[in-house]
Amino acid sequence: MPFLDRHLGPRPDDVAAMLEAVGHRSLDDLAAAAVPASIAAREPLRLPGLPAALSEEQALARMRRIAARNRPAVQMIGQGYHETTTPAVLRRNILESPAWYTSYTPYQAEISQGRLEALLNFQNAIMDLTGLDIANASMLDEATCAAEAVLLMHRANRKVKEGAVAVDSRLLPQTLGIVFSRLEALGIEAILTDFSSGLPEGRLFGALLAQIGSEGELLDVGPTAAAAREAGALVAVATDPLALTLIPSPGSLGADVAVGSSQRFGVPLFYGGPHAAFIAVRKGLERSLPGRLVGVSTDEAGRPAYRLALQTREQHIRREKATSNICTAQALLAVVAGAYAVYHGPEGLRRIAEQIHGRAARLAAGLAGAGLEPLHGRFFDTVTVRVPGEADRVLARALEEGINLRRVDADTVGVSVGEPHTAEHIEAVLRAFGASAAQEGEAERFAIPAQLRRRDGYLGHPVFHAHRSETSMMRYLRELSDRDLALDRTMIPLGSCTMKLNAAAELEPISWPELAGIHPLAPADQARGWAELIGDLEAWLAAITGYAAVSLQPNAGSQGEYAGLLAIRDYHRDRGDDQRRIVLIPASAHGTNAASAVLAALRVVAVATAEDGSILMEDLAAKVERHRDELAAIMITYPSTHGVFEGDVAEVCRMVHDAGGQVYLDGANLNALVGLATPGGFGGDVSHLNLHKTFCIPHGGGGPGVGPVAVGEHLRPYLPGDPAAPGEGSGAVSQAMFGSAGVLPISWMYLAMMGAEGLAEASRTAILNANYLARRLDPYFPVLYAGAGGLVAHECILDLRPLTKASGITAEDVCKRLMDFGFHAPTLAFPVPGTLMVEPTESEDLAELDRFVEAMAAIHAEMTEVAEGRVEAGESVLRRAPHTAEAVSADAWDRPYPRSQAAYPVPGLRRSKYWPPVGRNDGTAGDRNLVCECPPPAAFDIEHRADEPAGSED
Repeated sequence: MPFLDRHLGPRPDDVAAMLEAVGHRSLDDLAAAAVPASIAAREPLRLPGLPAALSEEQALARMRRIAARNRPAVQMIGQGYHETTTPAVLRRNILESPAWYTSYTPYQAEISQGRLEALLNFQNAIMDLTGLDIANASMLDEATCAAEAVLLMHRANRKVKEGAVAVDSRLLPQTLGIVFSRLEALGIEAILTDFSSGLPEGRLFGALLAQIGSEGELLDVGPTAAAAREAGALVAVATDPLALTLIPSPGSLGADVAVGSSQRFGVPLFYGGPHAAFIAVRKGLERSLPGRLVGVSTDEAGRPAYRLALQTREQHIRREKATSNICTAQALLAVVAGAYAVYHGPEGLRRIAEQIHGRAARLAAGLAGAGLEPLHGRFFDTVTVRVPGEADRVLARALEEGINLRRVDADTVGVSVGEPHTAEHIEAVLRAFGASAAQEGEAERFAIPAQLRRRDGYLGHPVFHAHRSETSMMRYLRELSDRDLALDRTMIPLGSCTMKLNAAAELEPISWPELAGIHPLAPADQARGWAELIGDLEAWLAAITGYAAVSLQPNAGSQGEYAGLLAIRDYHRDRGDDQRRIVLIPASAHGTNAASAVLAALRVVAVATAEDGSILMEDLAAKVERHRDELAAIMITYPSTHGVFEGDVAEVCRMVHDAGGQVYLDGANLNALVGLATPGGFGGDVSHLNLHKTFCIPHGGGGPGVGPVAVGEHLRPYLPGDPAAPGEGSGAVSQAMFGSAGVLPISWMYLAMMGAEGLAEASRTAILNANYLARRLDPYFPVLYAGAGGLVAHECILDLRPLTKASGITAEDVCKRLMDFGFHAPTLAFPVPGTLMVEPTESEDLAELDRFVEAMAAIHAEMTEVAEGRVEAGESVLRRAPHTAEAVSADAWDRPYPRSQAAYPVPGLRRSKYWPPVGRNDGTAGDRNLVCECPPPAAFDIEHRADEPAGSED
């Protein structure tokens, strides 16, 4: 059977019935009626180098051939990327488990308790290791995390509002590249500083220090941190969490912020990403913290309940005033890293760190014995040594042993030791240098000195001591995943988020060592397979979008936005139009649009929307004319954020171009366009795409994501450069040249198996499914916006406001009640407060769509009972939802509706039932009393807690 038939949900007979319901004869007729003729593609889509769709077996065989072109080696290059061992229990039960990789961002807390606990474990591990009070639930990569730390210090320093940041010259090259690129865009002064000579002169709002230098030197940052704070600066420290099991925590040394990567906690190299970075802060800075933060509140029974705290989707609230544009995190990789800490515990992590340092010390001693004294005598895992004129010869000899080393320059070589590296590997490296193993005891002089040794404990919570056997760990991971609701259980009808099938065949290659084991700085001839895969994907995405070139570097949609806006800014600047700094953004646009514009030092001017949800053309015309000489761009989402194909999009593009501006077409809703129309063909100059939406990379509970940026020919020179290459990092937005390369095979497999016609059929089916739901649900909850012929695009907005006004039951109440039916909620209150935005995707079959209609009809009936006064809103089944098994089975039942209505509102649930693990979460209390560390096990025992003396604390 062709893969297309596996990917699409509706069967042929179902398609016929659904077409009849929406009043069209065929999918082609429906698409022609929905997609405006002014933008429809004139030619069928063609994917370069792919004449026809491949079967699953053919695609996997071709991927095998591509992967075989890579040459895996023992990777001892370092530079922020380290070989690690992924325990099989974590690989199989997290990375390769759809229960984990198909879940959505945990905005609906009650059905996300498993992944929230896993992320809380990650936060706790980072807080303990860094010695700081609060850590978030992951960042995109270490380099962008360091840049965010600088911006945090710039926002939060109340003593020094002006001034510069001193940036340690010993930071990793990619960190320096990203930090300076990000700050240059904002006009924030950064001073590259050798802190061994003290602080630079002038006022400083912050200092960004390296605890371990790029050459491996272990640095005592305490005195520098003290001097910086004395001068009124805040202090951020870039560190290594595994090294922190042996060396002092940044918090103990006076740091306000710590950043780093958790990659070596069991996450493969993945050719540069995805890897979960982290940022931790001292108390008092939590409300400036970017990204997502998992906190603890209580449910209605008083039991601890996890939730996202403080800044959940803050871009949609604060828009251009948001603290950052970070939306996607690296949740799945943070789950792996947190589980790695749980599985090994403090003793296991320390043992791994001691083993790594011990082998690095023996390497240093052997080199010293051959007259090759390391540049630095204090190090954790990296030894750098001068070999005048011999670097290339040493690297070649090491490669003969199957080992990659780092070429610092023609006279210098670096060697980084990782968890899997053995004594035999150390001996092979010594042979490459012409040295031999050191005598017993000679390595002791390279031991970490006492003053740089950690003295306090870490990972004291019971969870880090409870799961040492694989049996226990396997069951713990199963327990957590059972507490979640992911795509492996049910449709996730989130508008604008495109939760479609993430096929097993697409996911299979990402774990292959030939792909996952390649270092991003490995020689090009060792990564020819990656070059082919990336080249295919760039060419295919360019054809799909109608643009000239694509960069895969942005590792989130928000970073794709940022890269596209930098390209527009630099294009205008090079043409002498530096005054073009205004970006027009519709009021209904994704919140990250505005936040990304501000990060690119552009000024946001909002454009009003009409009653039908489209851009208000009169307001647009007025603002284009008012800002004609300063207009840099317009950012529009197409189909619109309201789920409609706006007929005047080509006219919008023409108006902006006539004024000298560029058109940024947000590709978040591309799932309705692929194969039917091309953004570059109807007026776009640049778009970002969401591979974690349209192109089947799973959401992973909130990441990884990939947000490639596609541009017209005139913007090709402004695509992101290599952040680690001097002079080439202009516009770089991620620390690795190809961002989250490790998940690109997923999209390659999807495109190869679908083929050009299959992609168009998927778009047509997505439009069919959305219009079928819109037609079926409209009698209960009116569809707020529609385009020509009453059709929507790939999603629709349900208007709950009239029934909310009559009943007092809110859209949020409906979201909680849907959990009792075994459904994840649609998108809540965006882009219109009081509404739900529904996107079924092309992967859901008719039975699942009808099941959702049945649930919404039942909820409508329950709301109507309240509106008619037969039930009081506060005691209704809707307001008390969701219902846990514990609540329904309790001896006491004081609610005015029967248990059966709470648990089994429709008959089909009696055959298969998902039980929410907690009752409704008290979000307000959680924000007022922020707790972001794991509660002790006793906190979950309500009966035990009831017996505690008054005033006792959990």
